Amino acid sequence: MNDQVSADDMSPPGRPKGEYRSAQHEATPVSAKVAPLTLPTDGELVMRVMPMPSDANGNGDIFGGWIMAQVDLAGSVLPSRIAKGRITTVAVNQFVFKQPVSVADLLSFYAHVERIGRTSITVRVEVYAERNPADLKVVKVTEANLTYVSIDANGEPRPIPKN
Repeated sequence: MNDQVSADDMSPPGRPKGEYRSAQHEATPVSAKVAPLTLPTDGELVMRVMPMPSDANGNGDIFGGWIMAQVDLAGSVLPSRIAKGRITTVAVNQFVFKQPVSVADLLSFYAHVERIGRTSITVRVEVYAERNPADLKVVKVTEANLTYVSIDANGEPRPIPKN
C-alpha cells in the first residue's frame, strides 16, 4: 500500500490533473507561481468595450450572444481594410468561451489575419478582460476563428484587391 500523495491526487474535481502541489507542500495553485497574464503584444488591437448591466443574464454574467456579436464586429475590422470594401461573415469556424465575462470588465479584442484567399479572409480573434483596476488582473476570456467574404454591391463574392 502506497501512502504517498501525488500532485494528481490533489487536483480538485473539475481541475486538470497536477493543478495543485502534493500534500507535502502547501496547497498553492501551481499557476500562482507563474507571472500574471498581460495584454498581448502580437495581433492588432481592433476594439475595446465595457459590457453594461443590460448585457448581463440573470446570473450576472454577460450573455454569450453579446460577446459573439462583439467578436464578429472586431473580427471584421482587418478584412474590411484588406478587401477595401464591403464584406460579410460567411463562417464562424471556432468559438471558445474560456472564462465568464462580468459587467465592468474592460474587454480588449485582438485580431490576426490567418489566411487571405481569392475572395475570403480568415481571422483569429482573442478577447482579454481587464478586471478589478485596483488590483489589476488580465484574463483571456474568448477566442474565435471567423471567415469573411468580400462582396460587391449586389452581394456577390468579389476578388480581394492584390495591394
